[in-house]
Amino acid sequence: MSALGIQVKTEAELRTADRLYGKRRIYNAVAIILAVVTALFGLFFLGWILWTLASRGLGGINWALFTQMTPPPMQEGGLANAFFGSAVMCGLAILIGTPLGIAAGTWLAEYGNARKAGTVVRFVNDILLSAPSIVLGLFVYTLFVMQTGGRFSALAGAIALAFIVLPVVVRTTDEMLRLVPVQMREAALSLGVPQWKVIIQVLYRSASAGIVTGILLALARISGETAPLLFTAFGNQYWNSNILQPMASVPVVMNQYAGSPYESWQQLAWAGALVLTLFVLVVSLVARAILLRNKISHD
Repeated sequence: MSALGIQVKTEAELRTADRLYGKRRIYNAVAIILAVVTALFGLFFLGWILWTLASRGLGGINWALFTQMTPPPMQEGGLANAFFGSAVMCGLAILIGTPLGIAAGTWLAEYGNARKAGTVVRFVNDILLSAPSIVLGLFVYTLFVMQTGGRFSALAGAIALAFIVLPVVVRTTDEMLRLVPVQMREAALSLGVPQWKVIIQVLYRSASAGIVTGILLALARISGETAPLLFTAFGNQYWNSNILQPMASVPVVMNQYAGSPYESWQQLAWAGALVLTLFVLVVSLVARAILLRNKISHD
């Protein structure tokens, strides 16, 4: 092939490459513009929601909100019993769901990888993770409340919330333990350390930040759940510390008060929603801080 032919071919290839590069730049610009517009669209409505929540809820933030009981219609009061009930039921749910979730996640990561049962358990856990919370509430209502003579209780509410905590902790524990390098397991086992000690003293220490983050995220999720508590804990206008009886909670009170015609109740609903949002924000920030600290320490 002559030098002229090679030059013509090279120029044609360069024009083709320039044309393809130009198209790719156009596609890239369009994709970036669409991504930015979509992000701004979502951020606009998020900011609108937060602004509405803050503007309507700040007026109800006072000392009485945390010290007084839920009031009768057209009277002043607070959400002390609802805050207490939410704290009790969320705490019980974490106590019930966390040990079971860590144990199941450990089995999946250390023993279930090479077994078909592990695949089945992961599949069922994914279904439970995506199941609507109202379905879990109905399940606990049928399994627990109806079997006790239709008696609503805080314990039933905690069990329903524990079913939400469980798959989150299982998934987080499984993923965090599988991220631990195999060399750490092999090094410990080569020293004659039993596997259960390897799991407790080596793997849990390495994956502790991720596991704790999963627990905190599960806590943030259940703190705003309403549907499961409507079928289990139901609600209580008065102070109650007996977990075998109905107990108030912030999401249920918000659901009741927000749709009421009484302005005082609506104000309490907005104030409770603001406090709940701030709590979820704080828990999420703590979870992020734990992950960041763990990443920095490993780097």
